[in-house]
Amino acid sequence: MKKSLVLPLMIFGCLALNGCSKDQILGHYNQAIQLAGSTELTKNYQLTGQRETGIDDYTGTYTANYEDASTTEYIFGGTAIERAAGKDITITCTLTVTDGTAKVFWLSGSNEPIVLMEGSGTYIEELTLPDGGNYFGIEGEGFTGRVEMRIE
Repeated sequence: MKKSLVLPLMIFGCLALNGCSKDQILGHYNQAIQLAGSTELTKNYQLTGQRETGIDDYTGTYTANYEDASTTEYIFGGTAIERAAGKDITITCTLTVTDGTAKVFWLSGSNEPIVLMEGSGTYIEELTLPDGGNYFGIEGEGFTGRVEMRIE
């Protein structure tokens, strides 16, 4: 079923069958938005490394070894209006670049991606996610090296 039909059908079903409250309708809407947002993440079988999700798609661990990779991978994130675990996350990332270039980025809404780190090093920061889409990823060009990322 097309994603564009999911929300109207959910709302119609809720209203027609049992007269949902405003909060229930908003809850269904948030679930539909989250479902749509999870489709933006790079699929596990397409990732270079291993992703273990945490309590939701925004959190978890990712470890990968890259060999001459020119790629962009969206590792964690989503589009929740109200994230059950709250808006605050802590990101810890260690990036080792032995050849080429690599950067870890944060894409929020329709803004340009924010580069959190570029090149070898370690990055640790607590961030407050704004409403809407928030994705964390890795971009490499001829990248040989390793990344270890944890978001809690």
